[in-house]
Amino acid sequence: MGDASEARVTPTRVAVVGTGNVGATYAYALVLSGLATEIVLINRNQADAEGEAMDLSHAVPLTNPMRIWAGDYADCAGAAITVLTAGAPQGEAESRLDLVEQNDAIFREIVPEVVRHNPSGILLVATNPVDVLTYAAGRLSGLPASKVIGSGTILDTARFRALLGERFGVDPRSVQADIVGEHGDSQVPVWSLASVAGVPLPAFADANAGGHDQAALDEIFRRTRDAGAAVAERKGATYYGVAAGLMRVTEAILRDQRSVLNVSSLIDEGMGYAGVDDVCLSLPSIVGRRGIERVLRLELSPEERDGLRRSAGILKKTAQQLTLG
Repeated sequence: MGDASEARVTPTRVAVVGTGNVGATYAYALVLSGLATEIVLINRNQADAEGEAMDLSHAVPLTNPMRIWAGDYADCAGAAITVLTAGAPQGEAESRLDLVEQNDAIFREIVPEVVRHNPSGILLVATNPVDVLTYAAGRLSGLPASKVIGSGTILDTARFRALLGERFGVDPRSVQADIVGEHGDSQVPVWSLASVAGVPLPAFADANAGGHDQAALDEIFRRTRDAGAAVAERKGATYYGVAAGLMRVTEAILRDQRSVLNVSSLIDEGMGYAGVDDVCLSLPSIVGRRGIERVLRLELSPEERDGLRRSAGILKKTAQQLTLG
C-alpha cells in the first residue's frame, strides 16, 4: 500500500458555459474565493472564452492557486458543478419570460452535451427566464431534480432584505424575509413570516420604527421586484448581484453547508404547495453537496398561497411553449 502522501487528490472543477457578463463575473468571484482548483470556460465564441481565461489567469498569482482554461464540453467531465449562463441578452422591451424561445433553443444545444460528458454533476442555471429554463434543463438532462438548480429568487431575496434593512436601520443579515415563486413579475413576498432579529416584522416596526407602515413595505417590494429593470435601464444589464448569488449556491454545494437558500427547483404536487405541480420555482431549500436536499414547507398566508399558485400558473403556461425532447 502506497504512502498516503502519494494519494492523488481529485481537483474541484467548476465548468462555466457562457462567458458574457454574468459568466465572467461569476468566474472572477470564483477565482477570488479559492473554492475551486480548476475552472473551465466554454463559449460558442472560443476567442472570447480564451480571452476571459487569460485575463482570469493573470489574477491567480495574486489570489489562489488554480488552473483556468478555455475548453469545450468534454471538459465538463468530472466537474462538481456546471454553471449555465449562456443565452440571448434581455432587450429593454422584453420581460424575462419573453426570452424563452431563444434561450430554450440554446439550452437544447448545451444541456445534452454537458450531461453526455458529465452525467453525475450538478447543473446550476442562471439564464433567464431562469425558472422555465431550469425546468427545461431538468427535462433535457434527465438528471434527478435535486441536481438541477436555478438561481431563482436568491437575488430578489437579497435585494428585499437589503431594502428592509435600510428601512429599519439594521444589517440585512439580521432580516429574515423571503421572495418566493417566479424570478420575475409574479414573485411573491412572504410578509407573514418576515422578521428582524427574530421579532415578527409588525411587532419590530411598532417597537423600533415608529409603527407598522404597510404602504411603505409594499413600496419596498415594488422596488425589489423592479430592481433588475431599474439597473438595466441605467447600465444595460445586471450581473454583480446574480454572480454573487451563484457564488453563494456554489459555496453551499462545495462546502456541503446545508444552507437554506431561495433557489428554483422542480416542485410537484406531492410537496403540497397550494396544488403547485410539475413546475420550477423558488422556495427556501436546503442546499448541500448533493444539490437540493429538501424543499422546506412554509406556512404561507392564504393570500401568499394564492400568489404562489398564480406564479406557478404563469410559469407552467410558459414552459408548455417548449418542445422538450
